[in-house]
Amino acid sequence: MTKPKTYTTKQKAIEVCNRLEEYYPDASCSLTYSKPHELMIAGRLSAQCTDARVNIVSKPLFEKYTSIKDFAEAEISDIEEIIKPCGLYKTKAKSIKEMCQQLIENFNGEIPNTLEELTTLSGIGRKTANLIMGDVHHMPAIVTDTHFIRITGRIGLTKNKIPKKVEDDLRKIIPPEKSSDFCHRIVIFGRDICKARGERCEKCPISDICDYNKSRK
Repeated sequence: MTKPKTYTTKQKAIEVCNRLEEYYPDASCSLTYSKPHELMIAGRLSAQCTDARVNIVSKPLFEKYTSIKDFAEAEISDIEEIIKPCGLYKTKAKSIKEMCQQLIENFNGEIPNTLEELTTLSGIGRKTANLIMGDVHHMPAIVTDTHFIRITGRIGLTKNKIPKKVEDDLRKIIPPEKSSDFCHRIVIFGRDICKARGERCEKCPISDICDYNKSRK
């Protein structure tokens, strides 16, 4: 019997990256937007809310407020009314208005292109900041939401559970130029195959090198 190939963590990461790229050739953000600031706002709305619901809610929101200036000058109560189905609507509406005011006051209405600057904006944590870095600025980015942490942990690419530590671990092993698309593919993979419950290991393109699958045998 042929001995299974052994991988270092970095070799495994590259192999996983390559296989998911082949399995899911079209990698794109699951949030719907047409302008950079809309992705930032959609990212804020996605906290404790599904992307599918965010896309439903953000459509009338972006139709009513078409610019950063519109949001900066909006009545918070009006934003609240539209985004209520996303949950935490009072907190989210407040931070959406504030972040747009900050963009105008501190960044001349432009979207910052560093994590450090992005995370100074109201309601923007590292998760959304990385999403902006990858999708808007096309720079290396690792978006660590709960699903990303769960799946990369299952595969054996990290032992950490804290988002920043997972981000640091993956930055060391995922090719920078592929990192943003890798994160999008992990989202698709998590919905399609590597679900929190009812995972479909028998259909998984990386099951032979996945720590979780090996542990089930």
